[in-house]
Amino acid sequence: MHIQDSHWSTASTIAPGGGSMGGAMGSAMSAAGNGRDASRSAPLRVDAQRNLEHVLRAAREVFGELGYGAPMEDVARRARVGVGTVYRRFPSKDVLVRRIAEEETSRLTDQARAALGQEDEPWSALSRFLRTSVASGAGRLLPPQVLRVGVADEADGYDEARVPQQRTTPGSGELRLVPEEAPLVSADDDAGAAALLEVVGRLVERARAAGELRTDVSVSDVLLVIATAAPSLPDAAQQAAASARLLDILLEGLRSRPV
Repeated sequence: MHIQDSHWSTASTIAPGGGSMGGAMGSAMSAAGNGRDASRSAPLRVDAQRNLEHVLRAAREVFGELGYGAPMEDVARRARVGVGTVYRRFPSKDVLVRRIAEEETSRLTDQARAALGQEDEPWSALSRFLRTSVASGAGRLLPPQVLRVGVADEADGYDEARVPQQRTTPGSGELRLVPEEAPLVSADDDAGAAALLEVVGRLVERARAAGELRTDVSVSDVLLVIATAAPSLPDAAQQAAASARLLDILLEGLRSRPV
């Protein structure tokens, strides 16, 4: 399975009117406290709050369908507002991308915690998390620092259930956080990713200890299943059926088999 994060890296290339995001938009981001506070300031008027909700909903849909490279104009059209309205709340494309990715990472973390706390059987907990996450479509919106598959130091062994380290060295495949190399990553983004990886790691560790999960399945494999088992299809019913079928196949591949 291969995850493309090129969509993410092209997120901030175009500004309204066709100009570069590096000048005025960069200044706007700095003025907004790296952009994050711009979308979460004082209470909004009713109409402004409604517009913000429309923009966020549209952004989730558009980025989920087209990736984070989709232009802001597409988000504005889906939200049925002017592109200027979008930029008033999110002074750059990067800010909106961060907001959506942060929310989806948090949603997955909550889903993992719910599965961990409400399911006694390790395999039931892991499969519930996977089914809930795939059905929500959150996998299509995860940031690349969560989905990035790096390489682990062979000296580290093969305990992928743990929270990944910060850097990578040549060795066997394992998911790692690499904030220096991933674009648009802040300390808060990194903390959110680490929280997700920690709780998913607990699900993986429990299922593996119970002998129900293949010993070579890692946290990165589980997250890649979430990302790839949620195809974006034009027909909602067809998409749901395809996701369910693909996830059933992938779950069978994750389970351990008696020797």
